Amino acid sequence: MTCLEFIGCACIAYGPLFAMFFFTILQDPIRIIILIASAFFWLVSLLMSSVIWFIVPLKDTLIFGVVSSVLFQEVFRFLIYILLRQAESGLKKVSVPNTNTEIADNKHVLAYVAGLGFGVMSGAFSLVNLLADLVGPGTMGLKSISNPSYFCITSSLLTMCFILLHTFWGVIFFSAVDNKNYIQLAWVTGSHLLVSCLTLLNRKGFYFSTIVPAFTVLICSAYIAFVICGGTCRRCKNGLLCCQKIVVSSSVPSET
Repeated sequence: MTCLEFIGCACIAYGPLFAMFFFTILQDPIRIIILIASAFFWLVSLLMSSVIWFIVPLKDTLIFGVVSSVLFQEVFRFLIYILLRQAESGLKKVSVPNTNTEIADNKHVLAYVAGLGFGVMSGAFSLVNLLADLVGPGTMGLKSISNPSYFCITSSLLTMCFILLHTFWGVIFFSAVDNKNYIQLAWVTGSHLLVSCLTLLNRKGFYFSTIVPAFTVLICSAYIAFVICGGTCRRCKNGLLCCQKIVVSSSVPSET
């Protein structure tokens, strides 16, 4: 039973991540390098927030660590933006055969890959220790909160949510800095602070109060990123119609 729970929680948390990595990153070495670089920047932001937490005498105040960590992540998101924008002209000159590099054609590719890199490390640090405990010999329980059986599935859902959020936040943040759109910058920072602080409610077992707002922010961020990348409702409908035609044509038996 513990192995089944481990597999289920791992698939929920990291399933979308592996799908995006396999279909959009794996075949392009340039994107892999950018992904690793952005993941490293997230690690440095975690290191800096840990140093501040160690120096400032507020170790017992958990919300201070959450807020400082979010602010450092956004600062290093800006730093990776500066680095990639300065290296963008050089990346456009790189020609890798048999890959799907579109850096010269789509300026949002860098933002997507950088955001996914942040999401990779965020998801790894959020759930790896919990998954290690789920392997066995028993399922962990929490005595101080109600409904401890929902803790693992809630952690998996929130991990998946943060991975996707970091991806969408990356697209929104890069576009906002390019266009000096301070409203979108405020949305990225404010929504990041909101969702991160909401996770503190999990200590009291208020899982529903955490998951619903987090996924609401995820849907809103996904829509904003979709519009920034040039998406419209008309294109979405056309894509759905094409998918329906493909499904219908594949289900019709061929005549022999």
